[in-house]
Amino acid sequence: MSSGRLATPSILCVLAVVACAGTASQPAMAQGKLDARYTATLAGIPIGRGAWVIDIADDQYTAAASGTTTGIVRLFASGQGSSASRGHVRSGNLLPSTYASSLVSEKKSEELRIVLQNGTVKDVSVEPPSPPQPERLPVTDAHRRGVTDPMSAALVRVPGAAPPIGPEACSRTLAIFDGRMRFDLRLSFKRMETVRSERGYEGPVAVCAVGFTPIAGYVPDRAAIVYLTRQRDIEAWMAPVAGTRVVVPYKIIVPTTFGLGVLEATQFVSLPSSTRPTPTSARIP
Repeated sequence: MSSGRLATPSILCVLAVVACAGTASQPAMAQGKLDARYTATLAGIPIGRGAWVIDIADDQYTAAASGTTTGIVRLFASGQGSSASRGHVRSGNLLPSTYASSLVSEKKSEELRIVLQNGTVKDVSVEPPSPPQPERLPVTDAHRRGVTDPMSAALVRVPGAAPPIGPEACSRTLAIFDGRMRFDLRLSFKRMETVRSERGYEGPVAVCAVGFTPIAGYVPDRAAIVYLTRQRDIEAWMAPVAGTRVVVPYKIIVPTTFGLGVLEATQFVSLPSSTRPTPTSARIP
């Protein structure tokens, strides 16, 4: 996963927030499941589709996503990828333990795995190994502490007792390590909107402005890094996972030099664990 790509899966995946479920005194608020489907467009032209399945229980959580290129993009390059994270729920916090991603295209394939413990990266493996890049800023041990993985960072627990969809869904900074790069995503509240998916959720979403700050593991003069750092119009539209105080991205908007990039849910079905939908895979049919 190159930090030079404008649409790196890890960055797009986490243009949102860090996660969890309810408190121990409210176990029913800590269990729920989401089955979502997304489409990606660039300047209004379909370029990809994906699926995302999240399962949050009292003591553990899992999240898995997959996607593939579609439409005219396949005439020039085809690719598919998947990623998954799992971890523990402790004292109302999500603590990731493993993250894995697989990317396959016509030119290359890559398998990446991160092992974490209490917010500290314990091990990283990439196959095949990346060639050395002396211009890349080094990642130190300090950069590997107090972080979350890209998938877990796409879930957000909103504290308090008020409805989770509101300004509090956007008030945070996420410290993320994607296996190569350490970066922050700063979220701030912009406005409220109302959405209606083809299947599933219909209701309010909190629109967060997203700011990108690279910390380590990147090449400073890469065009994509410079562009994302200066960008002020990235948005993440956050919708709730039923039965929890977790909100996740329903829609992501990223301006690019080729037009507006949009990732938006067409299906967003979430239910409390007591009435869960039939289990489905995150694989694209």
